[in-house]
Amino acid sequence: KSFSSGLTAMEKKLAEYKCNTNEAIQLKLVRFPEDLEDDNTTFNPEYSHQVFGDDEVAFGYKGLKILLYYIAGNLSTLFRIEYTSKVNEKFDCVEADDVESKIREIIPPGFCTNTDDFVSLLEKEVNFKPFGMLLHTYSVHNEEAGEDITYQIYKADMTCPGFREYHERLQTFLMWFIETASFIDVDDERWNYFLVFEKYNKDGATLFATVGYMTVYNYYVYPDKTRPRVSQMLILPPFQGEGHGAQLLETVHRYYMSSPTVLDITAEDPSENYIKLRDFVLVKLCQDLLCFSPGNLMQGFSQEMVMEAQQKLKINKQHTRRVYEILRLRATDMGDAEQSRSYRLDVKRRLIGPYKKKQRELAKMRRCLRPEELTNQLNQIDLNMQHEQLEESFQQLVSDYRRVLERLAQA
Repeated sequence: KSFSSGLTAMEKKLAEYKCNTNEAIQLKLVRFPEDLEDDNTTFNPEYSHQVFGDDEVAFGYKGLKILLYYIAGNLSTLFRIEYTSKVNEKFDCVEADDVESKIREIIPPGFCTNTDDFVSLLEKEVNFKPFGMLLHTYSVHNEEAGEDITYQIYKADMTCPGFREYHERLQTFLMWFIETASFIDVDDERWNYFLVFEKYNKDGATLFATVGYMTVYNYYVYPDKTRPRVSQMLILPPFQGEGHGAQLLETVHRYYMSSPTVLDITAEDPSENYIKLRDFVLVKLCQDLLCFSPGNLMQGFSQEMVMEAQQKLKINKQHTRRVYEILRLRATDMGDAEQSRSYRLDVKRRLIGPYKKKQRELAKMRRCLRPEELTNQLNQIDLNMQHEQLEESFQQLVSDYRRVLERLAQA
C-alpha cells in the first residue's frame, strides 16, 4: 500500500516536469527591437512531433520556453532555452530531455544565443534584399494599419548569393507547420523556389519581410517536356488568411504558363487546405475560357476543356475536372429538380469510378479464389453502404465547391 502511494507521489512530481512542446516553442519574426518584448508578435507551432515525438512533450523542465526568434527578412536566428527549474539527476534518478540538441538538429549553425547579438544583427537588416527575379507585385489593404501594404513574389535558385543559407533557415518552419514535412535536396537543380516578401518602412528606409514560399520540382517527361510538381507551400502564420497563398499559386501558374516545354502542374500529396486554395485559383483562371461557357458546361465534361486548360493554363486533367464541376455548379439552378438531378448524376458518375474498379478486381478474384475467401472480400463492399458513402462524398464536395464560389464572388 505505502509503496503504491509513494509511486503516485513520484509520478505526480515527474508529471510537473512535462511540458507541451507546441506551447513551449515560441516563434517570432522580428522587425523592431521592441518586438522582442511584445507577446503579440509571438506565435506557436501547430506540430512538433517530428522533433519531440508523437506526444509532443519535453520532459525534465518546469516553465520551459524554447525561444526561436527570426529577423523578419533574412531570418537570422536567436535560439535560447529558458525554464524555472530542471530535474536533478542525483536527486530524481531521471534525466531531462536534451532539448537543445533536438532543436540544433533542424536549425542551421550560426545562430545567436543572446539578445544583444541578435539586436545588433537587426540593425544590418536594412541591407537585406529579396533573392532572384521579381515576378509579381500586389497590394493588400490592411485595416489595422489603415493603408495598403505592398507584397512581391520572386523566383530564386541556389545560384543567388546567400540564398542557400537563407533557405536553410526558412525551411525550419516546415517542421512546425506541415504535418509530414521533410527537407529537400537543394543540390538537385530541378528545384524552383518562389518567395513572398512584404515591403515595410523603418526609419525612412524600405525593408523586406519574409511572408512565405513554395518549392516546385521539375519532373522530366519524355522526350522534351517537364511537369512541375508543387512540393511544399507555407505562408507563415502572421500572414495567413490574407490571400497570399492564392497570389503565390496563381503567380507560379502564370510563370509556367509562359513556358512551351511545361506540360501541366501537379502537386505532391496535397493537404485539404491546399486543394481548396488550388480550386479557387484554377477556377479563377479558367472561368473566362470559352470551353467553360454555361452552354458548354451543361453539355458535360469534354475533351476540349481538358485540352484548352492544359495548353493555355498548364492545368492537368484531374484538376480540370474539378474546375468543370465547380463552374457547372455555379451555372446550375439547384432548385430546379431536373438540373440538380443531372448535376448530381454527373458528379457521382465520377465518384463511383474507384468503386467500379474494386468490382472489376473482385470479378477477377472470383475466378481464382475459393468461395469462403471470396465472401470475406464481398462483405466489405455492401451496396447500400456504397450509396450512402457516395451521397456523403457528394454533399461534402458541393459544400466545398460553394465555398470556392463564395470566395470567387468576393474576389
